[in-house]
Amino acid sequence: MSTTLTVKGQVTIPKQIRDALGLRPGMPVDFAVNREGQVVIQNAEAAARTQPDRFEAARGKADIKWRTQELMALLRDDTGHDT
Repeated sequence: MSTTLTVKGQVTIPKQIRDALGLRPGMPVDFAVNREGQVVIQNAEAAARTQPDRFEAARGKADIKWRTQELMALLRDDTGHDT
C-alpha cells in the first residue's frame, strides 16, 4: 500500500489501516519511529488506555502511617539539632 505526500506534508491513511486501528475522522493518532527506522502509527485513544499511569505503581505503597506533625518535622528537619 502506498500513498502520496502532499505539499503540506499530509497523507491519506488507507482505509484498510484505518479500519484495523479503529480510526475515525477527528480521532488523535500517535506516530513514532522504531529502531529499524519504520514509522509506527497507533490510535492515540487506545494507546492511552493501554499505557499504565506512571504514578499508579507508587499509589498506596507507603507502609508507614505518618502523623502530620511528624512528617512536617521531618520535612523541616526539626530534629532539635542546632546547625
